[in-house]
Amino acid sequence: MLDLLIENGRIIDGTGNPWFRGDLGISDGKIAAIGMLKGETAKEKLNVQGLMVSPGFIDIHTHCDALPFLSPREEGRILQGITTDTIGNCGVSFAPTSKDTMELLKKYVGPFCMDAPLAWNWQTLGDFLKRIEEKKSITNLASMVGHGAVRIAVIGMDDRDPTPEELQKMKEITGQAMDDGAVGFSSGLIYPPGVYSKKEEMIELCKVVAAKGGFYITHMRDECNEVIGAVQETLDVAERSGVPTIIAHHKTAGKKNWGKTHQTLRMIEEARAKGIDIICEVYPYIMSSTFLHALLPPWAQEGGVLKLLDRLRVPENRRRIKQEFENGIPGWANLYESAGWSGILIASVKKQKNLEGQTIEEVAKARKAEPADVVCDVLLKEEGDVMMVLYGISEEDIANILKHPVSMVGSDSLPCSGKPHPRTYGTFPRVLSKYVRQDKTLTLPEAIRKMTAMPAQRLGLVDRGVLKLGMSADITVFDPQTVEDKATVAEPRQYPKGIPYVFVNGQIAVREGRWTGALAGKVLRKRS
Repeated sequence: MLDLLIENGRIIDGTGNPWFRGDLGISDGKIAAIGMLKGETAKEKLNVQGLMVSPGFIDIHTHCDALPFLSPREEGRILQGITTDTIGNCGVSFAPTSKDTMELLKKYVGPFCMDAPLAWNWQTLGDFLKRIEEKKSITNLASMVGHGAVRIAVIGMDDRDPTPEELQKMKEITGQAMDDGAVGFSSGLIYPPGVYSKKEEMIELCKVVAAKGGFYITHMRDECNEVIGAVQETLDVAERSGVPTIIAHHKTAGKKNWGKTHQTLRMIEEARAKGIDIICEVYPYIMSSTFLHALLPPWAQEGGVLKLLDRLRVPENRRRIKQEFENGIPGWANLYESAGWSGILIASVKKQKNLEGQTIEEVAKARKAEPADVVCDVLLKEEGDVMMVLYGISEEDIANILKHPVSMVGSDSLPCSGKPHPRTYGTFPRVLSKYVRQDKTLTLPEAIRKMTAMPAQRLGLVDRGVLKLGMSADITVFDPQTVEDKATVAEPRQYPKGIPYVFVNGQIAVREGRWTGALAGKVLRKRS
């Protein structure tokens, strides 16, 4: 007898093949039967006539590291059909740690902690993953090891190259994290301390990752005016280290850079023709989101957030920052050139809650202050823990990347208090609603492959991402005619519609559009 029989579905298996009509049986958390299963007995049967039965969505890029430690639990991931989240992205992982630099790491990851009661009773990534298993999770979790965490553990937030001894220590820590089960290695090369690293450092660390069978995902050094050079640096790291590589949340932001995706995608195609294993992922929104202090120049952030705050109290430093805003700062700061202060919204703060959802321009007008001073003042008042949402991406570029064969879907979710980016609650339904049903940028089989089999392949999840016998029963059931994201910038905490059932490791996690309370997720470690 089967544990569960899903009957009369349109099965879209994740491979890119068209859907077929059939039934799917689950036993002991695995897919035990698939096809026309009339007459099979089961403890429970679900009739999903007219609905699509898909592999559970796999989010290759999230910042949901703190979610297992939250109470009450956050349901926004599972309700949009996600059954596996990948954490530790953009160089920001909660491990490894060092006693000497623990406070720097805590401040570094602070905006992603969501006020979760973190005990910080771990040092290695393996220890951290064990803490997650003790807490249990709604979705499966696969973890990257972050370059930022590794660098902080060895040399803190200093703006300098590692010594040969320090680089060797960083390689050892990275290797241990891979042995502990990290699926790969991530970097955030616009953020301190990643911004202080050079290409040679990344190559040496990625050689370790390649030797351990992992992959590299990078928030490149620039996604704006110098994006072409940043792509070339990424290609160089991939070629010289031999590591399979993903360009994270690929974009060419800032109006003057719109359309450059044609060139960047051509660069990826040419690299693949040479045998370089590189792909990308993209989120389906024209807004991005990150720390507010990412707008500031790297020199102001050396030594970590606490030293940044000290610098912001010095009038001469304020004058220098404002001058550099006028002249242009590499990296994220380029975005304000196209978005303008009216296109940068304060998403999350802890003290001045009335600011959430307001633009920098609106706050500046209300305070009769210069926008750059508002940025500095808000950071000081909030002790650096401020998230922003900002505009600056072309809809045409999103579609261009999304439809390209080398791309897959990642949300870059940033769960936080206040008004987080709507991608946290709507990414995957938005692809199905806007880019499949409405705009027809993708066919349904193409979209499902980019959200299931393709990320599973890169993560090395040989038992997930496709619906076939023996695979783990991570399954999402949705209505292709009604599935839709509801989250907006103004009201981001709205759950999608049209996803009545989600299964994680064979357990019903969503029934009739509501989370069941199941904590069936597993920590998915790299297979050695």
